[in-house]
Amino acid sequence: MLKKTDASDLQVAEPDSARPDPRDSFFAVRDIHAYYGESYIVQGISLDLNEGEILALLGRNGAGKTSTLRTIARVDDPQLRTGEIWLGGESLHDKQSYQAAQLGVQLVPEDRRIIGGLTVEENLMLSQVAEPLGWELERIYEHFPRLAERRAQMGTTLSGGEQQMLAVARALARDVKLLLLDEPYEGLAPVIVQEIEKIVRQIKELGITTIIVEQNAVAALKLADKAVIVDMGEVVYSGIAQDVLNDEDLRNEYLAI
Repeated sequence: MLKKTDASDLQVAEPDSARPDPRDSFFAVRDIHAYYGESYIVQGISLDLNEGEILALLGRNGAGKTSTLRTIARVDDPQLRTGEIWLGGESLHDKQSYQAAQLGVQLVPEDRRIIGGLTVEENLMLSQVAEPLGWELERIYEHFPRLAERRAQMGTTLSGGEQQMLAVARALARDVKLLLLDEPYEGLAPVIVQEIEKIVRQIKELGITTIIVEQNAVAALKLADKAVIVDMGEVVYSGIAQDVLNDEDLRNEYLAI
């Protein structure tokens, strides 16, 4: 893995073998390799997070960001072939998606996956049909007052920003330990982006560890503690989020901003 130390000097970071035992970290990914069929997409990504931290996972379109989130969430595609994923000392790499969810991994996908034919409240209630449970409905409505106002409205008729709120709230209705947000700001007006940012800050204050994949890199970096930049499925930078904001050359090279 490469760790960029300044605009002109890339150095090789410690090899994974020199790192602490991943089971000692709250969340750790070690050298994961994942494929769509025979297409090699995620190429040896590693990262670590402490409990309550926010990570901005950045890169250009097609860099492998969403595929990395999906691999962590243990969905069927892409297929993880080698590598380890640990959360709170529990292995995820040998689990299926429903088992990862039971252990506290919640993915909010880019398309939000609001269930048609169900109201806002029914979408939330459906996420709580099985243990372990997270926030109760009234707590959700306290943090998402707009959803409270629309609890009887069909979920698919909400605005884009409201659907994003519902998707996040539905994840919080589970016992979430690791929240994965895939393009939470996509297609939203600036005023709605600010509302989503406020929600993510509240989530951080509650100690929920979060990974954000977002094309609006500056917005994500302002929220994040750490940043990882991927290019062609590989990590090209791993470090402090503020350092990326301060490094114009790095942003131009890998983020085109």
